[in-house]
Amino acid sequence: MIIEGKKVLVTGAAGFIGSHLVDKLLSMKCEVIGIDNLSSGKEEFLKSAKRKKKFKFVKYDLLEDEGLEEYMDGVSMVFHLAANPDVRIGESDTSTHLEQNIIATYVVLEAMRAMGVPTIAFTSTSTVYGEAEKVPTPENYGPLVPISLYGGSKLASEAMISAYAHTFDMRAVLYRFANVVGPRSTHGVIYDFIKKLKENPNELEILGEEPGTKKSYVHIEDTIEGIIHGVHVSMDRVSIYNIGSEDMTDVKTIADIVSEEMGLKPQYRWTGGVDGGRGWKGDVKLMHLDISALKSKGWTPKMSSDEAIRATVKALLGK
Repeated sequence: MIIEGKKVLVTGAAGFIGSHLVDKLLSMKCEVIGIDNLSSGKEEFLKSAKRKKKFKFVKYDLLEDEGLEEYMDGVSMVFHLAANPDVRIGESDTSTHLEQNIIATYVVLEAMRAMGVPTIAFTSTSTVYGEAEKVPTPENYGPLVPISLYGGSKLASEAMISAYAHTFDMRAVLYRFANVVGPRSTHGVIYDFIKKLKENPNELEILGEEPGTKKSYVHIEDTIEGIIHGVHVSMDRVSIYNIGSEDMTDVKTIADIVSEEMGLKPQYRWTGGVDGGRGWKGDVKLMHLDISALKSKGWTPKMSSDEAIRATVKALLGK
């Protein structure tokens, strides 16, 4: 589907990924309606977008407010990014991911069905694979056995979207992300390390067991390009693409990069973690996505994991 110049709606528009996507869509001459309840997103991330005539921001809660259909009038597709992004919260709060991820997705799908919006792009996650035995992990890996409530909620949302696509003659593009990093990020290991070191430059508490989990990290610029490219090349009723980098890195390396960029040499204090060294319940110890499906269609990430991490640290430090 070619989306240049089309009218689109973005949920979670003020979030880390959502705001970057909005900027990209506006650069493609799209008319963009962005909705967000601002629970985790920040309106300041849309500062540039708000100067554009083709952008409209609506503060809207998918779980509380009514009338979503009116914002979908004439919309060609929906980019559904609204979700609770905190993987760790599931251990202490079992309802958040159910409500903000699964039920919110249902609300979006129902409004699309009512208004005849034909296409949805959905941001899912590598955590749907759980502890995959095949690494790098391809999109057709199975069975999918998530180990976090966040992963479970995203997999349930994928299933709901697929069912709606087949039942109501829609098309869907599902993206399973590695750890996305970059400017405007408001949570995650890099953000946490910088915050901790600003509070105490001499010591850094690190969740888990040295050298920590080993995962793929992908820069936001590569991620946004992958999302747009996937929409353009997808022909199936439901298309699924992994988006990540071509390598992995461990938590200790991330700590080293953050410390170096901040000009510090802190003492690392490992907590020992849970369940054999995980940072928290539901934390996947090894994650590397097979990205050959989208690469075969012309997309390739420009940054490695370490390059993406270093660029993110510099951005968050204002370098």
